[in-house]
Amino acid sequence: MTRILRNQVIALAGLSQAVYLVQHIAKSGTADREDMEASIGSVLRIDSAEVVDVYGGLHRVMTGLRQIEKQLGGPDVVDPEQARYASTLLFLERRLMKQPRMLDVIRSGMEKASALAEQQGVLDEEVLATLADSYQQTVSQLRPRIMVTGEQMYLSDPENGNRIRSLLLAGIRSAVLWRKCGGSRWKLLFLRPKLQKEAKQLLESLSHT
Repeated sequence: MTRILRNQVIALAGLSQAVYLVQHIAKSGTADREDMEASIGSVLRIDSAEVVDVYGGLHRVMTGLRQIEKQLGGPDVVDPEQARYASTLLFLERRLMKQPRMLDVIRSGMEKASALAEQQGVLDEEVLATLADSYQQTVSQLRPRIMVTGEQMYLSDPENGNRIRSLLLAGIRSAVLWRKCGGSRWKLLFLRPKLQKEAKQLLESLSHT
């Protein structure tokens, strides 16, 4: 159970980190580069053996762990916007899994972006444009659509648009991992204290390394 719970929390941290970065870009036009590399990189690691390897190590989702420790607390500390993004991505992931053609489009885009990233780096504009296009052809066609709110000057910037769509695809990737690890809606409702405690313990383990 401990290993399963740990993997569920890491996947949730990946999801939380992605939506946190989306929020930051939408409102300030910037986001932490290392966090971005970890989140976008998770989309490109298609066949990792361990959940933590998808993100390149536990330390790479520290921001996400901090967010879920807070988000799983009382209602007075929850960020409703982040919660809305995350819950919508979890819902859309279930719809996406029933669309084999869309899954083929995403896999093809991931493979193309992965090859580009090896040559040009994970955050290269061409890599992000490829992932964003995959998102627009697939997840963006499903309902409900995620309505990202923020400053229009940042949202209207094409490069920020590609970053946001790539991060939303990273959120879907983490939602897939969450389900594969046994995560479900009822677990989010009824296991909140256990999930929050595990996130706290993982953060404490990172502080000692």
